[in-house]
Amino acid sequence: MTVSAMSAKELHDKMNSGKSVFILDVRNPDDYNDWKIEHRNLVDVNIPYFDFLDDNEDMYNPLPKDTEIVIVCAKGGSAKMVAEMVDKRGYTTSYLEEGMLEWSQFYHTVTVVDEPKMKIIQVNRLAKGCLSYMVMSNGKAMVVDPGRHYEEYLKLAKEERVQITHIMDTHLHADHISGAPELAKQTGASYHISRSEMQGSDIIPYHALEDKQTFQIGDVDVKVMAIPTPGHTPGSVSFLVQDRYLLSGDTIFVGGLGRPDLGGKAREWAQSLYDTVFTHIENMNDDTLVLPTHYTDLREVNEQGIVGAKLGEIREKNQVMRTKDRELFTEMVAGTSGATPPNYDEILKINRGDVQVPLDVATELEIGPNRCAIHHS
Repeated sequence: MTVSAMSAKELHDKMNSGKSVFILDVRNPDDYNDWKIEHRNLVDVNIPYFDFLDDNEDMYNPLPKDTEIVIVCAKGGSAKMVAEMVDKRGYTTSYLEEGMLEWSQFYHTVTVVDEPKMKIIQVNRLAKGCLSYMVMSNGKAMVVDPGRHYEEYLKLAKEERVQITHIMDTHLHADHISGAPELAKQTGASYHISRSEMQGSDIIPYHALEDKQTFQIGDVDVKVMAIPTPGHTPGSVSFLVQDRYLLSGDTIFVGGLGRPDLGGKAREWAQSLYDTVFTHIENMNDDTLVLPTHYTDLREVNEQGIVGAKLGEIREKNQVMRTKDRELFTEMVAGTSGATPPNYDEILKINRGDVQVPLDVATELEIGPNRCAIHHS
């Protein structure tokens, strides 16, 4: 029996159907432990490819006989070989055709808001935990924090029958390459980012976001207010849509806050983050829906598949957001860090326009999980 190849979309649809999916990941343990496919309906096991070459019967003990096994590797080749070996022993197998390379570039959309005058769609790049948004009204659209694969947003705009007029980056991204400049070229839309994030670079054309700047999307009254929310980066900006929806970039997450240590000024930026939490957003209504640009934990995805939470719920669950003592807040935030995002410096240079790389290099630079959050829930 010939094993079948499965696309990333087919795998995601299978997991989203509500049925349990069994994945056999045949990459080496270090790669698996650093970054893997995750889903609430997923059971997985890691058995390296080379172990199967020994033809040891014990390798097959963890594998179920009564369900399909989806085999995953880095780029598809090893998974196909293992799938054929496992298939010969009577198991039902398929494999992710282009492996984690394909999974890293898969985008999934979910509608967050669908009102008579406005619609907001969340675009989830699941492998990276990267979220972007399309805010639509009366045939016009604003895109916030688009990923590198700008074609996804052109396709979505076509499906929704809207014209993209504004493209925003909440900050200069360090863990993935922004699709905003290229999307602006493709659509003729204006690209907006804080001037301090670009550090004087004039290579990429952009409009500087200003304090309390308001944008009109469509002919109806959809106000998008730019709010400085420094802390993750000095020029971080959030967007408040209709006074109810906060597109918070990497400043506030469902389960934490943006890391202030990536610029090498952890305490200084933590002080800025304190001012953001207790000044800029202090008076925002608890019912404000926070829609971040990243997530790091499946628990941040609700039953509807949306990453988002009411501001009041985040405040209640997040200890650091209730810590009004400035010094203690600073210690809690500045003292919490993890591994720096891979290729951090190179990606910053690309997003600022200082460096250009070919497509295959860009793909490799982005491989791996999101590391832009700190958690204090």
